[in-house]
Amino acid sequence: MNLRATVLTALLVTSVIGAAAAPAATQQAEGEAYSGTFVQFETGNAAVTNYAVDGSVVVDSVRAQSASETEGGIGVDAGASSSTAISGSAVSTSSQGSASASVAFESGTDMEAHDNQRGVVTFTASDGDQVVQANVSGDASSEGDSRVVVQGDDGAQGTFIVVGDGNVTTNADGQVTARVEEDSQLVYRQYNDERSDSEKTQEEMIQNGKATAEVYVYGAAESGEDGEESAESVVTYGQDTNAEVQERSQNRINVTVERTESQGKVLITTVSESAVENAESLEVYVDGEAAAQAESYSDVRAATEGADQSRYMVRQSGSAEAAVDVIVGINQFSERTVSMQSAGDGGEPTATDGDDTMDGDDTDGGDGTDGDGAGFGVLAALVALAAALIAVRKRS
Repeated sequence: MNLRATVLTALLVTSVIGAAAAPAATQQAEGEAYSGTFVQFETGNAAVTNYAVDGSVVVDSVRAQSASETEGGIGVDAGASSSTAISGSAVSTSSQGSASASVAFESGTDMEAHDNQRGVVTFTASDGDQVVQANVSGDASSEGDSRVVVQGDDGAQGTFIVVGDGNVTTNADGQVTARVEEDSQLVYRQYNDERSDSEKTQEEMIQNGKATAEVYVYGAAESGEDGEESAESVVTYGQDTNAEVQERSQNRINVTVERTESQGKVLITTVSESAVENAESLEVYVDGEAAAQAESYSDVRAATEGADQSRYMVRQSGSAEAAVDVIVGINQFSERTVSMQSAGDGGEPTATDGDDTMDGDDTDGGDGTDGDGAGFGVLAALVALAAALIAVRKRS
């Protein structure tokens, strides 16, 4: 009986450890669908299909292929009359995270779909120059050689943006074709309706490399977390910027932004009014020092060009219902802590100020989990196993 009890206990612990060690989101098999809070799409043998944000499908399908394998390197001189379709490479892997989904094409294109209010998705050319081609529903029009705007039948808009080296164009058939050079990106942003002037300016800053990170923080009712916590999504552009939400509460959000270069850049944050109190009157601190309030995007951009002080402004979000955009021009890097807090909260916030976190817990790592995560479950299971073995030995 003692041996049997020991074996049963070991099996139970193995089961617990296996469940705790499993990733928060399971691997997505080829041909299956992803359905997040805001974003939905399907994967096939060589394409991502029915890309929707809040139920609005603007992108019918997306394929990727190595530029060297396309006819004449399509995408370099593709004009508005071109209608050459690529066959697309196979979807090699597909996986889901807590607020994103990844798809890898065998040609060397990595797709990352971010589950946020704008449904931001990035296509990164990770292995040589790549051609990314999308068939869209509705009308598509070019804005220069680095942006294409798509207008859906229901009024929803989406924008394709080249970040880095490459170009993007479209034709009368609703076919959007981009050539993206290695380490550059094609970015897609979707809006519930016609994009505002503020959102157009944000697109320009993303396109020209002035804005290198976006953070989305939304409330529990939007995130589907049973009304307990808010959630967040982080998007970075290029390979020299990292951003992470260190703390979020009812009146404060702390974000750490790190860059390998010292030049100042812009951080765009979209904050749901249900996630933070008095979101429309947020104040911004950078490394504990109050940032100056800017009057325009020009002031924000100027702050990144050798200014003595960071600057910020708050604007009502045009596409995200009941949300504000906080645009912060950070004057210099390497690692900076940006704190957005409700007016009158007081104090000089830093990344380690955890007294104001949700439920008094400052162990949240920014991925929608708390301190009682997978590691805690494994530890508890090991303690239980040790106790059981001791009990068996005593009975022996």
